[in-house]
Amino acid sequence: MQRNEQTAEEPSLPAWRAFVVQFARMSDDVPAFSGRVEHMSSGRRARFESPEELVEALRRLLDEVGGTVR
Repeated sequence: MQRNEQTAEEPSLPAWRAFVVQFARMSDDVPAFSGRVEHMSSGRRARFESPEELVEALRRLLDEVGGTVR
């Protein structure tokens, strides 16, 4: 099966893996790359202060909701 083909079991962009990333307003006392990420289906959220922390937060949130009903 090709990568862009959808299966009946799971769409290529499943809604249960959707996130919103909100970046903080830039100021002298706020890191340039900071904000929060929220998992849309579960409402779980995490804060981040670097690109690495954002990626780690996404991984952690996906791991936490991995068994969630889709």
